[in-house]
Amino acid sequence: MEKFTRLVTTAVPLPAENIDTDQITPARFLKVTDKLGFGNHLFKDWRFDEAGNPITTFALNDKKFTGSILVAGDNFGCGSSREHAAWALTDYGFKVIVSSYFADIFKGNALNNGLLPIQVSAVFLTVLLDSIHANPATNVIVDLEQQTISIENQNIFEAFEIDPYKKICMINGYDDIDFLIANKAKIEAFEKSRILEFASL
Repeated sequence: MEKFTRLVTTAVPLPAENIDTDQITPARFLKVTDKLGFGNHLFKDWRFDEAGNPITTFALNDKKFTGSILVAGDNFGCGSSREHAAWALTDYGFKVIVSSYFADIFKGNALNNGLLPIQVSAVFLTVLLDSIHANPATNVIVDLEQQTISIENQNIFEAFEIDPYKKICMINGYDDIDFLIANKAKIEAFEKSRILEFASL
């Protein structure tokens, strides 16, 4: 995974609430096992009509909205536990998802795939969405080390929570195996100390 410390980018607003994983990645694509190119399936039934033409009113097809942050409504990622939803979002190019609530399984899947879910208050979410709609060039600043999200050139920010282990992994670009390898020397030292302890009994 890529290292993540600080991100400054514009954002795409998608204020709909209760966006479930079947809407993020329709079930017919679950047989695909390769993450590469999975972003093509993101919000497939919302982005395109039955003839395969882009629906211009949908935020991801609106050229004035760009960036690697998706700002969604409340209760994002509910529904089934499919990891494919996180695959699609990351492959499409999103690095951060902002919402006032995330389904727990989706949150875990996102973090495991290098996608940062930031849960904010309903008030901050409304201000953020309003700012983006008023000026699509608005930059959003995410500082993972400080655990803050803010709106550039405005004195508006909010702190967010993240599991300490997942924070370490994202900052260093580790998946779970990378984390173990990075701590190999410490693990071996601990094992050696235990062997010596038992040998002295």
